[in-house]
Amino acid sequence: MLGAPVAHSLSPVLHRAAYQALDLDDWAYEAVECDEARLPGLLGSLGPDWAGLSLTMPLKRAVLPLLDWAEPLVAEVTGANTVIFGSGGRLGYNTDVPGMIAALAEAGAAPAPDMVLVLGAGATACAALGALRGTGAGEATVAVRNPATAAPLLAVADRLGLKVRLVRFGAGPAAERAEVHWQLLISTVPAGAADTYADAILARALIPAAVLDVVYHPWPTRLASAAAQAGAVTVSGFELLLHQAARQVELMTGRDAPTAAMREAGRAALAQR
Repeated sequence: MLGAPVAHSLSPVLHRAAYQALDLDDWAYEAVECDEARLPGLLGSLGPDWAGLSLTMPLKRAVLPLLDWAEPLVAEVTGANTVIFGSGGRLGYNTDVPGMIAALAEAGAAPAPDMVLVLGAGATACAALGALRGTGAGEATVAVRNPATAAPLLAVADRLGLKVRLVRFGAGPAAERAEVHWQLLISTVPAGAADTYADAILARALIPAAVLDVVYHPWPTRLASAAAQAGAVTVSGFELLLHQAARQVELMTGRDAPTAAMREAGRAALAQR
């Protein structure tokens, strides 16, 4: 796994649990600190014993010009979190989008939400738009701190065929149409950044049927706690991480991912943090 920083990542626990369950004793998975400047050199140094890479921030976009091929979803959401080394060279995939779809479906969130509020406008928010398209949604409201910087997200929405309405982050119920019962709220911002939305939920000014918070530690976040207290379905970032990692395992090994073993190992590791 490459990124900066990566020391906190739970991905090595999940992948190693998969290798153990699949009896792949000669497989290894390590977290390697790598920023955009080091990425080209590191990719060029990898030999034939490498099956693939997981990528986290800030590399999901930086890797795009270094790929020999990418699945269409990568171009649509402008991000690849997986590189597979094959006969065609460096192959790029995005498992964040199917991982989010799987996490929402497993939790019983609305299969085709038509009233969705997304917090944030970064790479994870772009992946969230891809997941919404995959569930059948046609539009979303996105809360951003500075609408002037949302052009990349709007371009992603256009490629996905999604209608996006921008509102200012934390601007208040009137700006967020909070009088409407949202079917789904997806927070892609760091822990603590969505606390104002947690307060709005507790005050019944914001009423979501389901909440996905991409944070997985510490858990629950204030947003998740408020959503659960209000009776909403809550989905943690751990489930997203698990399902996107499971897809990576399948791409890298060609085997079905042992999701149950990965989930057990991940939860045990989180309990020790």
